[in-house]
Amino acid sequence: MQPLIDNARTFGQRPEEFARLAEGQSPQVLFITCSDSRVVPALITGARPGELFELRTAGNIVPPYLSGSPSSEAATIEYALAVLGVRDIVVCGHSHCGAVGALVRGDDLSLVPAVRDWLAHAAGESADPAGVDVADVADPAVEAAVQNHILTQVLCLRSYPCVQQRLEKEVLRIHAWYYEVHTGSVREHRADTDVFEAL
Repeated sequence: MQPLIDNARTFGQRPEEFARLAEGQSPQVLFITCSDSRVVPALITGARPGELFELRTAGNIVPPYLSGSPSSEAATIEYALAVLGVRDIVVCGHSHCGAVGALVRGDDLSLVPAVRDWLAHAAGESADPAGVDVADVADPAVEAAVQNHILTQVLCLRSYPCVQQRLEKEVLRIHAWYYEVHTGSVREHRADTDVFEAL
C-alpha cells in the first residue's frame, strides 16, 4: 500500500497538467471491462485522463436491461451515450478470467453469495456443462469461453434502448476485444470471419 500512497502524494503536485480537466470531460470511448486488477484500460489503450469513460464489473458482465429497475451499469451506459455523446463502446474481456473460469468449472460459490448471484447473469452462456468443451475447463486462460462471454455481453448491450437507438441511427459502433493478460496482446472480433484477430 505504501508505494501507492507515496505516488498519490506526489501526483497532485503537477496541477497544471490537470487544470483543463476541471472544464469537463469528453471521452471518446465507453470501455466496459472486468474489475480484474490486471486489466488497466488506460494502459492498454494509452488513453489520457478524460479520454475513456469506464464501466468495470466483475466478469465484465453487462446485466440485462430492466425498465423500472435502474442499475449502476445501465446508468453508466445511458450517461455515456446520452450526455457525453460517446460514439464507440469497447467490451473487453480477458484471459485467465476468474469469473468465467468459475462458471466453466462449475465452482462452488456458496461462500461468496453476492458473486454467485452476480455471475447468474452470465450463467446461461458459460455454466451449462453440456455446452462446455473439456479443453475449456483445462485451459487456465479459458480463451474460448471468455470470447463467447464477450460476444454475449455485446448482445446484451445491444438490447439497451439507448444503444439500440444509436445503432439504428448509425452513430454508434460496438467493439468486442479480448485481452491476454500474459502477453499484453489485444484481439478484436471480426464479424465477417467470426474470429478474434489481432488489432
